[in-house]
Amino acid sequence: MNTLKQEALTAISQLPETTDVDTIMYKLYVIDKVMKGRDAVEKGKTISAEDLKREIESW
Repeated sequence: MNTLKQEALTAISQLPETTDVDTIMYKLYVIDKVMKGRDAVEKGKTISAEDLKREIESW
């Protein structure tokens, strides 16, 4: 797995030259969330779909 820095550099380099800062920031935000999600899955920090449905129903 690439480091966050490597992922960020790759993503930014693929954007058009006219990209604005908001687009870059959003792209970095998404990369961060995906990497954190993958890490949570690897560590077993997830819940089943059924448990999630029950949790949502309690709101």
